[in-house]
Amino acid sequence: MARSELRPIIKLRSTAGTGYTYVTRKNRRNDPDRMRIRKYDPVARRHVEFREER
Repeated sequence: MARSELRPIIKLRSTAGTGYTYVTRKNRRNDPDRMRIRKYDPVARRHVEFREER
């Protein structure tokens, strides 16, 4: 069975410039624009904003 296009896999890249990424899924119906989430960046050793990358 194929994966749903409604919940695509996305990369969240750190805005701290460390190059660290998280990989997650999102619901395209609830979040049609690019996601922005504050998460922990272990390279920078602090919480920073992560933005969706395509």
